[in-house]
Amino acid sequence: MQWVQQADIFSMDTKNISALAMITEKTEAERRVKQRLEVQREQQHSVAQPLGEVTRHSPLEKSSSWPDKKMIRVVPQEPVASQENPIKRRVKSKDWHRQGLKRISIPSDILQEISTVPPEKEAPKAYREPPVSSETVIMREKKPADVRENFKRRHSKLINSSRLLYQEYSDVVLNKAIQNQKRVDSFSEDIESSFPSSPRLRRKVLSPQDSYLQRLSVSSNASLWQDIPMIRGSRMLLNMSHDEQKLQEAKFELIMSEASYLRSLNVAVDHFQRSPELQAVLTNQERQWLFSRLHDVRDVSASFLFDLEEKFEEDMFTFHVCDVALKHAPEFRRVYLPYVTNQTYQEQTFQRLLNGNAGFQQVLERLESDPVCQRLSLKSFLILPFQRITRLKLLLQNILKRTRPGSEEEVQATQAYDALEKLIKDCNENVQRMKSTEELIYLSQKIEFECKIFPLISQSRRLVKCGELTALDFNTLSQKWKVTTRPIYLHLFNDCLLLSRPKEGGRFVVFDHAAFSDVRGEKCEMKLHGTNKNVFRLFLLQNYQGKRVEFLFRTETQSEKLRWISALAPPRGELDLLECPDAPQVQCIRTYKARENDELALEKADIIMVMQSSTDGWMEGVKLSDRERGWFPSEHVELISSKHARQKNLKEEERVKNAKQQVFCNK
Repeated sequence: MQWVQQADIFSMDTKNISALAMITEKTEAERRVKQRLEVQREQQHSVAQPLGEVTRHSPLEKSSSWPDKKMIRVVPQEPVASQENPIKRRVKSKDWHRQGLKRISIPSDILQEISTVPPEKEAPKAYREPPVSSETVIMREKKPADVRENFKRRHSKLINSSRLLYQEYSDVVLNKAIQNQKRVDSFSEDIESSFPSSPRLRRKVLSPQDSYLQRLSVSSNASLWQDIPMIRGSRMLLNMSHDEQKLQEAKFELIMSEASYLRSLNVAVDHFQRSPELQAVLTNQERQWLFSRLHDVRDVSASFLFDLEEKFEEDMFTFHVCDVALKHAPEFRRVYLPYVTNQTYQEQTFQRLLNGNAGFQQVLERLESDPVCQRLSLKSFLILPFQRITRLKLLLQNILKRTRPGSEEEVQATQAYDALEKLIKDCNENVQRMKSTEELIYLSQKIEFECKIFPLISQSRRLVKCGELTALDFNTLSQKWKVTTRPIYLHLFNDCLLLSRPKEGGRFVVFDHAAFSDVRGEKCEMKLHGTNKNVFRLFLLQNYQGKRVEFLFRTETQSEKLRWISALAPPRGELDLLECPDAPQVQCIRTYKARENDELALEKADIIMVMQSSTDGWMEGVKLSDRERGWFPSEHVELISSKHARQKNLKEEERVKNAKQQVFCNK
């Protein structure tokens, strides 16, 4: 009994102590709540004051994340008994991101804008902290659309996964594509040699250091989808076929390249376009021509990458990207079409500032030497949208080649690819139209007509080729066969040909002209010796007087002769690639920018079917990716010698063509 009584007394004492502890804890909680409410009232009073009277912005200056972990808003109407222990609250605040919530960082440019507002001005309403009411839940506060876009852009998990800017990233990827094509060309019996069939085999190829670095993060500088730690060690990867793995790699490359592209756009906008020094030496018109809608391009890229990452996180093994590209295609058209169309003004403005504005040169030199842009030039950033929109189409094309025929993914890939193809075509037409208009305006001021005059400036007219040639005249009346020469300048347009006598000061006197449909160029079968070996005939079936006229022209090189004959040929229909299975193919190993209208611009890894070549190092060919035709120097390409590799390239392009026909014929 004594032990029982003592146990009861001990139990009663324990209950009393617990009750006392609960009362003490409750009183302490009430005291803390009251103290926090007083702090909130002080903050409300400070927020209501003009910005110039606020001495500090504690929620913004003390923390870069939102909401502030040190300030916990409490609804006063809630009973004290239902309040959580503050210690537990603090623990939860540390773990809230583990529950799938995203921590939103206040953009640094917004912080700077708030902190640097002059005392006499009020802060913009969008960036002022609203008064804190008893029902305000800061974590769920809705932000303006432009601020939300900034948040999205800064939340990319891939944007800071590598220090490579898009210029370098693109170069690395294209060099890798060139090497893959070389392997296929060298070892045609093992087409897949560049991608080992088993992930285990590929893991053995990696050095220990490379393997370790690739496991440190989701994406290293040159990582593949299979290098992601969660993917590499999974059974799903081992159960996937080699074609399925290659398809996922192609999709992941699109995501990674977009992250690198956005990283470079951030530098272009934040470091160059928003530079106070650069803005000070430019007029409003110069800023508009130089940067066009670069900020809009950056925002569209940020939104696109955000949606791509969400798709990737939903299912890392069978994620889709083509539906996201198709969804964003209207936004691509909205920003890329005006940006690319402005290319002519952008180039002219940049060159004029570089040659005639000393302040611009000095500021640009300082900005380009900053480590943030990795010593890359401003021009390399300005041309990124031109390069990216073309590259994006090729990435979608690469995905399309690997999708299963008849699948929903093939339909989405085909539609996205077609949307980008049409956008690029419209961009090129707009650029060509603006360039042609400027050329016509310039020529109209330099040309005189001694024959029948016709209006030169036309919206549909564009310059195809121009240049000075040597006309050969044979005097058959004399006893000795004599050849005389005279210079004639040709302006070949898509609808007519002008023949002029060049004059001083870059002026021309037109003495004859004909419609393009009445013009023919042919090789000359006459065997001429010495300096008269590169010759061709030009026929005007009907000139401005309705007469047939013939000319014999000499060029300096064989390539120039062949290029004129090709330019004077009648319009050709679209080439059927499968009809030329034995035609030579080359791969671009060094970028080439077209300098004349009949030349073909090349990017690394482009595959070109060669139609003809000259002895002095020029080739005429058709790009397999877009069927564009033109001339290019042979030193920028390498020959694909394997017949099996050439057939593989043709079949892949035919695969894209058939997919487009199947999708759009069923509509």
